Amino acid sequence: MNITIYTQDSCLPCQYIKNYFKGQNLPFTEKNIKNSAYRQEMMDMDAFSTPLIIINGEVIHSVDMDRIEALIHE
Repeated sequence: MNITIYTQDSCLPCQYIKNYFKGQNLPFTEKNIKNSAYRQEMMDMDAFSTPLIIINGEVIHSVDMDRIEALIHE
């Protein structure tokens, strides 16, 4: 499973989803958008808010737990 989360500082939903994945023992890559390259990557996906979650290539633009659960249990 490949999980990437675009985050930013002081983002409570970002913290929530990181804690969720940690609690599920699912490794993920965090890309904080204070890094301009990561911010540009996110904008290139037409995403303008965090968290932006990518699970196995599937882009999720918000904390959609139904979709996240479905993808991690495929």
